[in-house]
Amino acid sequence: MKETIVIKIGGNASDQLPETFFTQLKDWWKQGKQILIIHGGGPQISQWSEKMHLSVKKIDGIRVTNSDTLDITKAVLLGMVQPKLCQFVNNAGLPVIGMNASDNHLLQGKYLNQEEYGEVGQVTNINKTWLNEQLQDQIGILAPLAQTADGHWLNVNADMAAATIAIQLGAESLVLLTDVPGVLNSGKVVPQLTETDANKLYQKDIIKSGMMPKIQASFKALKNGVNQTFITNDLGRPGTQFQYNTTV
Repeated sequence: MKETIVIKIGGNASDQLPETFFTQLKDWWKQGKQILIIHGGGPQISQWSEKMHLSVKKIDGIRVTNSDTLDITKAVLLGMVQPKLCQFVNNAGLPVIGMNASDNHLLQGKYLNQEEYGEVGQVTNINKTWLNEQLQDQIGILAPLAQTADGHWLNVNADMAAATIAIQLGAESLVLLTDVPGVLNSGKVVPQLTETDANKLYQKDIIKSGMMPKIQASFKALKNGVNQTFITNDLGRPGTQFQYNTTV
């Protein structure tokens, strides 16, 4: 089995991918790695929601999603963000395939807390066999939407989806690519971060609530078999790496 690298790209990051992103993809591809990119689209979803006069509300970084917002989320992720990313990767000379939950029951999920978040879910299972087959000879680009057993679509936080998928694939690395160079403290990147230190920074309001799903996803993956997890804005730089032990 090839080693797998899972990369989550945020909506802002997807519009400003540096050349080093594609250089690193090519290097990993030449090394025989399997590469899966999971993309968000939060800013674009918020923009289109506002255009349609829908309220935009998040609780601890999770978008509250009614049926109208879910329709916009599907349209933005599958009709705008994913095709653009596929084109970028293809233009770099790499084979690529766009994927979503409806492909061979790829992402199965359940409601997170329907009363609080609405049409929001969490990934419970993936079609690992089919996904690995696709990643043998092309880079996968996957939207963070899941389907229930009866085919109902669910909006899933892309960071948590990426962590769950990385765990189920037995990935070597999970990289959360965002629009900041890592977890920041006094304007400087924290190069290594433990869960204890992260909670301390959050309590001091140094880490904001919007960053917490990324941090929680990183530790979830690390605790469940993924060897390395990072938050960065450039695949050429490690940014913040997450660790088990308290740093001195």
